[in-house]
Amino acid sequence: MEPATRLDHNHELALKDLPYIIRWRDDRCKRCGRCTAVCPVFAIAPSVVVKRAVESVGKTPEPQVRRIVQTVVKQSNNIDRYCIGCATCSLVCPNDAIEPEYNERHKFLIHKNQRGVAYTRGGRRNDPNVSTLDKLKFTRISMLTDPALDAGRHEFRIRTYLGRILPPDELPLKLIDGNLAIDKIAGKFIPPVREIYPVMIGSMSVGALSPTMWEGLAMGVTYLNEVEGLPVVMCSGEGGMPQRLLRSRFIRYFIPQIASGYFGWDEIVRALPHMIDDPCAIEIKYGQGAKPGDGGLLMAHKVFKLIAEIRGVPIGVDLPSPPTHQTKYSIEEAVAKMIQSMYMAWGFRVPVYPKISGTKTAKSVLNNLVRNPYAAALSIDGEDGGTGAAYNVSMDKMGHPIASNLRECYLDLVKHGKQNEIPLIAAGGVGKKGNLAANAAALYMLGASCVSIGKYIMQAAAGCLGDEYNRCNVCNLGLCPRGITTQEPKLYRRLDPDKVAERVVDVFKVLDTELKKIFAPMGRSTELPIGMSDGISSDDPAVAERLDISYVC
Repeated sequence: MEPATRLDHNHELALKDLPYIIRWRDDRCKRCGRCTAVCPVFAIAPSVVVKRAVESVGKTPEPQVRRIVQTVVKQSNNIDRYCIGCATCSLVCPNDAIEPEYNERHKFLIHKNQRGVAYTRGGRRNDPNVSTLDKLKFTRISMLTDPALDAGRHEFRIRTYLGRILPPDELPLKLIDGNLAIDKIAGKFIPPVREIYPVMIGSMSVGALSPTMWEGLAMGVTYLNEVEGLPVVMCSGEGGMPQRLLRSRFIRYFIPQIASGYFGWDEIVRALPHMIDDPCAIEIKYGQGAKPGDGGLLMAHKVFKLIAEIRGVPIGVDLPSPPTHQTKYSIEEAVAKMIQSMYMAWGFRVPVYPKISGTKTAKSVLNNLVRNPYAAALSIDGEDGGTGAAYNVSMDKMGHPIASNLRECYLDLVKHGKQNEIPLIAAGGVGKKGNLAANAAALYMLGASCVSIGKYIMQAAAGCLGDEYNRCNVCNLGLCPRGITTQEPKLYRRLDPDKVAERVVDVFKVLDTELKKIFAPMGRSTELPIGMSDGISSDDPAVAERLDISYVC
C-alpha cells in the first residue's frame, strides 16, 4: 500500500470540526476494551500507532531516533462515525480514562450534509436557550384576601375532562314534577367525556420506542390507574398496538392514534369485535410540532419483525407517512369525514379529537372544530416537541412556540363564549429544563385543559441522553445507547421495563404533589385554574405583552 499523500490528508476532517471530542487518558487506560465495545456509532476504536521518539543517553549524548509502538483508543474523524456525545464509554470505563467533551466551535452542520442527502436526526431542537414557559412565575399567592389551602393536608382532586362539554342550555335535561331528569332520547346524543389526569404521556409509537421502553410505560400507566388512583392515559402514536393489549381491559388507559400512514389500523379494525372495553379516546394526527408540514417517518433501521407484524408491512423498509391525510383536502372535510367515521366505529362512545402542529393556522382549525358538535378536543404540539426522525432544518427552523399559540386559541374561544366546551391539549417542550409541574401549571393558566409530555418522560423514566447541544440525537437510526428508541435486541436489552415502570410512577406522584403546592395558594383544590392568567406573570416585558399577562420586575 502506498503511503498517504498530503493531498489525501487535505480532504480529511479535523476532530475540531466535530461536535464532540473524545478525551482519552493513556495513563489511566487499562486497555480493557469496554468503551470501544459499547459505542453505538463506532466513533472510537482500538488502534496501534507508531510514535517517533528522540533520546540522548550518556555523558556526550548524541540524539538518537527510535520508534515506539503503542496501543491507543482512537477517535474517528469520519463524518459518518462522528461522536454523538452520549458518554456511554464513560459509564463503562472502570478508571475514568475516557469522556466526550462538547466542542462549541464545531462545524458539524456544514460537513454533515454529504452526498446530496439532507441531515436527518432524532431528539429535540438544538436550542439551549430558556423557553418561554420557564420565564413565567406564579404571583397570585393568597394570604388574607382569598381562602388559601394547605397543600399537605387539604384534600385535592386534580382532574380534567377529555371530550366535548355541552353548555347548560344544550344538556338533555327536562323538568318532571319539579325534579331534573335526563331525556332518554336526547341523552343518546350526549358527546362522550372522559375524566383523566391533566398530564398525559404523548404520542410515541411501538416502533419509535423499543419494546422494553413501551412495555415499561404501559405498565407504569396501568399501575397509576389501578393502584395509585391517578387516571393517567397514554397515546399510542402512529403504528398500531399489540393485539393482546387491544383485546384487554387495559385498553381503557390508552389513546390509539391514526395518522396519515394508517399503519397498524388493519389490526385495530380486526380487533374491534373482540374488544372488551373501549379506549380512552382516538387521536387523529395531522401534524406534530417537531416537524410542521412533514409527515411521519420510521426508518428502515427500526422496522424489525415485531414492528412489521404490528404495522402490516415488510421487514426492513422505510415507513413514511404523507404530510396530510391524502383523502382529506380541507379541515371542513376532515372534521366531517374522519372524526365522524371514528365516532361511528366505536358507536359514538369514544371521544375523537385531532392533533395539529403549532402554527398560525391553528385558530382556523379550532374555529371549524367549534362548529362541529362531536369534536372532542384540539391537541396543539409546539415547536419544541421531540421526534423520532426529521430533517434538521425542520426541527430547528420551523414551527410555533406552544405558549403563544395556545394563548391565541384560548382567547379566541373566550371571544366566542366556548372556552368551557372544547378542551385544549398543549404539548411541545413541556419540562424541557426539568420544571414539569411549573410548566404544566403555567399552560393551564394560559388556557390548556391538559398537557402532553414525551421527551420528559423518556429522560425521567429511562435516562435519555439527548439534550439541546446535539448530544446523542440518533433516535432515528435505531442506535440508542440506552435502549429507548431502538429495535436492536442487544441495545434494548440494556433497559429494564420494570425500572421504567417504577420511574413513571415516581414521576407522576411527584408531579401530583408539586401541582398541589402551586394550586393551594390560589385556593384551587377541585378544579384546574384553566385560563386563570392573573395567577402568572413574567419578568420579560415582551413575553408579558404577547401572552396578555402581568409584567413584574
